[in-house]
Amino acid sequence: MADDLEKTEEPTSKKIEDAREEGNVPKSQDTSGVVTLFVAILAFLMLFPYMSFHMLQLFKYYFSLIGMSVDRAFMLDIAIVTIKEFFLIVMPLSIAVAIAGIVAAVAQFGFLFTTKAITPDIGKIDPIKGLKNLFSLKKLIEGIKITFKSFTTLGVGFIFFFFFIMELPTVALFGFGDQMLWLRDKAIIIAFVMLLIIFVFAIIDLVIVRKQYFDGLKMSKQEIKDEFKNMEGDPLIKSKIRQIQMQASRKRMMSAIPTADVVITNPTHYAVAIKYDEQKSHAPIIVAKGMDHIAQQIKKIARENGVHIVQNPPLARELYAKVDLDKAIPSDLFAAVAEVLAYVYKMNAGKR
Repeated sequence: MADDLEKTEEPTSKKIEDAREEGNVPKSQDTSGVVTLFVAILAFLMLFPYMSFHMLQLFKYYFSLIGMSVDRAFMLDIAIVTIKEFFLIVMPLSIAVAIAGIVAAVAQFGFLFTTKAITPDIGKIDPIKGLKNLFSLKKLIEGIKITFKSFTTLGVGFIFFFFFIMELPTVALFGFGDQMLWLRDKAIIIAFVMLLIIFVFAIIDLVIVRKQYFDGLKMSKQEIKDEFKNMEGDPLIKSKIRQIQMQASRKRMMSAIPTADVVITNPTHYAVAIKYDEQKSHAPIIVAKGMDHIAQQIKKIARENGVHIVQNPPLARELYAKVDLDKAIPSDLFAAVAEVLAYVYKMNAGKR
């Protein structure tokens, strides 16, 4: 009994789908961060001429103001121009980063729209539970991980930054355009070094997050049994199962018609295909039967495969009503069926 309660089984697809509906998905923040940072760097490189142009325009505007008197209209004009240029510089990069964040999330767990994750829950604002979560072992480990990653990334970045600072006395002698190019090159180096470090942490974090996620969804044998019972009791599931079973049975039935000896018809509403193999059965077997549209299909397949079609309305109706598919003819219908089979065998012998 204890084995049935241990969560040793992999989660079923229904358990995973239920978790998704609750907003519980395996999301690695580090992976999203590294993708976003990578796109930000590429966007920065592609947009650098555009951004440099607007920054240059802004500096030219500031230099043009030298010697002008300062009043309220003057300050308002400066604010409007500054905000406008800043907006033009930042907005394209911001849009690229936002799209990257969305793509990174969708790539990890697919498109998901649910409001359950943001639905207010009174239990979540319980101060006692909040304190327990705040000082839990999990939070402590997360804090240590974040601190270690931050210090490692920033530490390596600072080392490179320190060496670049040493070049500033020389860079101060450059023209503004060359200074911007120097700044771009050094920013790219620092960004890619930090990106490489974050990428390594992101791969590790992605593996850990997905393992913890699926471990957290693991089920006991009893939970799997209960889920299966619940699914069996679901009318929609039952209906779907019956539909699949009927389709499979009909397909098997239609494939058996070419092997039949005769098809007995109503002639329009019923069709029953019979096969008699004295080596396998003591009596003829119903290999296919149907009404209306299915009856027409049975006759069509029979004609295409050279199976004899005999019109005998009373016998067709009786066979359809009394005998199940793949079952032998009952003894009270032996004589009537035997008469039809004798006729068919005689016809076949005449053809030969």
